[in-house]
Amino acid sequence: MKTSARNQFRGKVEQVLIGAVNAEIYLSLQGGASLVASITKDSVATLGIEVGVEVTALVKAPQIIVVTEFGGYKISARNQLAGTVVAVKSGAVNSEIDIELKGGEIVAATVTNDSVETLGLRAGKPATAIFKAGAVILAVKN
Repeated sequence: MKTSARNQFRGKVEQVLIGAVNAEIYLSLQGGASLVASITKDSVATLGIEVGVEVTALVKAPQIIVVTEFGGYKISARNQLAGTVVAVKSGAVNSEIDIELKGGEIVAATVTNDSVETLGLRAGKPATAIFKAGAVILAVKN
């Protein structure tokens, strides 16, 4: 699939929780990480999402928040993928940060150059990619 979303995670549906309007879809990614998506009940039906189905989770790089130190805080975003910075690609205003997860998958985040400086982002630094379940778009193959 060709999309503008830099983050395309392939995974398998492990659990589907249907609410009044939305559903929570729990995925296990190929590299071993877990991911949660919040989509409408209608999307669950339209896409045929059920336990065992293979899906691709799309997340745009600007939706990713990079955290290097939690400072004793907990965060409400359920998707918290810990890894190590493997690349910092600087631009005029923003930079792309590539974080490699334990399973080898890469998460791309777009952050300001000021954030790169403030967080001390560089290759080898531990970092966590955080994003809300509502930032995840799911795709299934026809």
